[in-house]
Amino acid sequence: MTAPAPSSRQRWLVPVVVVVLSVTVGAGLLARELYRRPDQPADDTSAPAPAPSSASGGAPVAADAVEMTDDARAHPQADAVRKLLQQYFQAINTKQYPLWISVVSAQRVAEQSQTAWRNGVRTTKDSDALVYRIERGSGTSLRVLVGFTSVQDREDAPLFFPEPCIKWRLVLPVIVEKASLKIDSVDKGPQPEHEKC
Repeated sequence: MTAPAPSSRQRWLVPVVVVVLSVTVGAGLLARELYRRPDQPADDTSAPAPAPSSASGGAPVAADAVEMTDDARAHPQADAVRKLLQQYFQAINTKQYPLWISVVSAQRVAEQSQTAWRNGVRTTKDSDALVYRIERGSGTSLRVLVGFTSVQDREDAPLFFPEPCIKWRLVLPVIVEKASLKIDSVDKGPQPEHEKC
């Protein structure tokens, strides 16, 4: 016994579905190309960008250069935040107290004298800074999730983690003060994420 022949309606169903799916996929790819941000690479992925390093095969990155994930770069104030953090790390790496006080809040300056600051960064070199995310805080403030590597003499390391190389990940509060972005005092509470390099 043979199966009955499929109706002409069923015979055309499969090719029509294939054509509709092909057109939909093609339209989706075209829309992605048209609406991609100009600064976004063609092989965009949602994974965070790797921490900058001269070992990655590219050109060496300056020690106080600040990189950003695509998520952080999409924030409207991303460039201003990147420049602020770059000056902050440059001040620490070059031991320039006047540069440091130009990028931190008045409260943070009041909490740390020049002598205490110089003693705190005496042997410190920060590098591989990567901004993971920029979020809105209260009012006009921002919360910047940043990771970086800090190398220092063991005796200059934090008392709670006396290591010569520490990978940090913390949230830096950024406020507007005198019409400029400034890094405010880090929230009191548990120690920021940290691990031995």
